Amino acid sequence: MVPRASFARAARRTLRFQCSHTPNNRRTLASAKSAGYSYETGEVNGIKFASRDIPGPTTQLALVARAGTRFQLFPGFAEGLEKFAFKSTHKRSSLRITREAELLGAELFAYHSRENLVIGAKFLREDLPYFTELLGEVISKTRFTRHELHEEVIRVIKLNQKSILANTDQMALNSAHSVAFHRGLGTALHPTSSVPITQYLHEQELATFSQAAYAKPNFAIVANGASHDELERWVGEFYSDSPATPPRDFPAIETKPSKYYGGEERIAHDGGNNMIIAFPGSGAYTGGHYKPEIAVLSSLLGGQSYIKWSPGFSLLARACKAQTQAHVSTRNLSYSDAGLLTISMEGKASHIREASQAVVEILKAISGGDIEKDDIQKAIAKAKFRTLEAGQNIGTGLELTGAGLVQSGKPSNLDGIAEAIEGVTEDAVKKAAKSLLEGKATVSTVGDLFVLPFAEEIGLHV
Repeated sequence: MVPRASFARAARRTLRFQCSHTPNNRRTLASAKSAGYSYETGEVNGIKFASRDIPGPTTQLALVARAGTRFQLFPGFAEGLEKFAFKSTHKRSSLRITREAELLGAELFAYHSRENLVIGAKFLREDLPYFTELLGEVISKTRFTRHELHEEVIRVIKLNQKSILANTDQMALNSAHSVAFHRGLGTALHPTSSVPITQYLHEQELATFSQAAYAKPNFAIVANGASHDELERWVGEFYSDSPATPPRDFPAIETKPSKYYGGEERIAHDGGNNMIIAFPGSGAYTGGHYKPEIAVLSSLLGGQSYIKWSPGFSLLARACKAQTQAHVSTRNLSYSDAGLLTISMEGKASHIREASQAVVEILKAISGGDIEKDDIQKAIAKAKFRTLEAGQNIGTGLELTGAGLVQSGKPSNLDGIAEAIEGVTEDAVKKAAKSLLEGKATVSTVGDLFVLPFAEEIGLHV
């Protein structure tokens, strides 16, 4: 049996040898700028597109339209367009579309956010022409039949409404947006059960709205894993039927600037407890409303640990260590011209009450300068990582890039965002926390209202 000391001596000799014989051309860790985040952009026949030629056998293609709930003309229109994606067109039935996608081994998807409607597909690289044509067919040749609307689209929307009734987290988030922004960004992501969607959703109006939503200035096409020249060729060929302007006899899609209001809403619910404390946050980088100090403040507050067996470095994680039955997390929700910094608490009502008091105390401590410099540096590193990770994620990157092209004609510059975050100072974080406390907060509470506190009780102005 070999003694442990022999192993230790051999390990030290090996390490010294490696250090003394390290070649000069040895690869180092890749920087953010060399990580391949950038998209190559272009425009053909008035249609903006972007591609990132990632080596590999598969491609992900998406059409990003400015048709989320913020821009819908009537309740349910954004979700109606989403549910009609890949239904019957003037060229193919929905059954044929499904069968052809299955034969090619592809995946089709559609979803909407508060600002964007995303329709896309994942497929083998050589099938790019087929799916580029299919997305063009979806936006220009969908039939919007009455039987599909009533038998499939509205039926699924009503099922979603029922699921939201039991989702206190979604109810609190919708409430926070409604209180913070009223209309526009304040519109619920999905119609609630109290919204009479059948009063607004009609096939003819939805078809006309699609012409406005899918007008050339209002959408962009983004691909991961596709040649730029090849994508340009197929976009130019298959999107000639897209209207250049919205219909004249239909109201234009509203683009009014978002306005923050703030306030409080309380909803009784016996299915769970959620409380969201929110403040004006940082908008998207491409919209000119980006505030890097908010991203750092979000990481500094934190609440959720990303290190196994550790509560994490964030201030809320340490402050709420005793509230074991309350899950706390902080994030900044960015939109084109506004943002919402949310601190979400979920769990036992009494623990949420204690955690909410800790939130206000910590914000006061940050604004007063009672914070370690080391914590600021950790928060900067975490905020930078979150930004670059989001850009590296293919799904997130598709929507971010497409939204940037539609809003400003250029994709989101992740290198620029990372540099802005690195330049955040301790003083900037203090000023950001102070301005939040001095302004109006948004507080949305769902659950046991007998225990859960009012905003005034924890020291917030609403």
